[in-house]
Amino acid sequence: MVALHHDDGRTTRRDEPSPLIWRTMLAVDRGLVALAGRLRVSGNVPRELRGRPLLMAANHIGVFDAFVLMAACRRIGLAPRFLLAGGLLDAPVLGPALRASGHLRIDRGSASAVEQFGHAVEALRSTGAPIIVYPEGRIGHDPGLWPERGKTGTARLALASGVPVVPISQWGAHEAVYWGTETVTGPADILPLARSGLTSPVRRPTFRVHFGEPIDLAEFSTGRPGDAVKAHARIMRAITEGLVPLRRDEPDRPRFHDPTRPTDTRSPWRP
Repeated sequence: MVALHHDDGRTTRRDEPSPLIWRTMLAVDRGLVALAGRLRVSGNVPRELRGRPLLMAANHIGVFDAFVLMAACRRIGLAPRFLLAGGLLDAPVLGPALRASGHLRIDRGSASAVEQFGHAVEALRSTGAPIIVYPEGRIGHDPGLWPERGKTGTARLALASGVPVVPISQWGAHEAVYWGTETVTGPADILPLARSGLTSPVRRPTFRVHFGEPIDLAEFSTGRPGDAVKAHARIMRAITEGLVPLRRDEPDRPRFHDPTRPTDTRSPWRP
C-alpha cells in the first residue's frame, strides 16, 4: 500500500488491498450470482479513476441487486465498499464482517447524522476503494421500476469531498428475489424471499449492469444554495439514461410480476 499526500491535505491510498474477509465474501458472491442468473456487464471505470476515491451511484431495484453490483464490479477488476445504514453494521454476525471489510456508515435521521456525514466525507477522501451508494435511499416503489426521486445525500457527499461520481444502471436483479417487506418481524416475512430465490437458478434471469461515464459536477459548489439539488438531479438522470437501453424491451413496466412490491410512488426521472 502506498500513501500519497496531496497539496490540499488529502491522503490517498493507492492499490489498497481488500481485507481477506471482504475478498472471501466477494468470491462467494460471484458464485451466488452465477447460480442465480446470467450477468451481463457493459461500460467500465476509466483507468485514471482507479485506485483513488470514487463514488459509484446506482439505482436500487431489489434485495438482490447489491450482490449483482458486487459481482459486476469484480468482473471489471474493482472491489467496492458500500455506504451502509448503521443497522446493518450493528447486526449480529454480519455486522462485524461488514465493519472489518471497510464499509462506510451513515445513520439517516439520527442525532449523529451530521457528525457521521463529516466522518463519511473524510473516509471517502482517504480510501482507495470505490464506494457504492444508492441515491434513492431505498428499493424503488415506482410501478415501472424507474428510479425514485431520491435524496440529495449522495450529491452532498460528492460535492463536500470533491470525489468523482460514476453512475451505475442495473436491470434484472429484481427478478431473482421478491421485494418481500420493509421490515422482517418473523419467519412469514422471509418465506416469499426464500421461495422466489430458490426458483431463480431455474428461471435464470439476466442481470444487466452498465457503468456510465463520470458525471461532471464541476459547476456545483457545496456551499451554494440549490446546488446539491441540481447535482442530485444530474446524477439521477445519468443513472436513468444508462437504464433505458438495459430495459429497451420493457419500457413501461417490468414483465416480471412481484406481488409483494409496493407501487405507491411515481418516478420524476422516467424518460
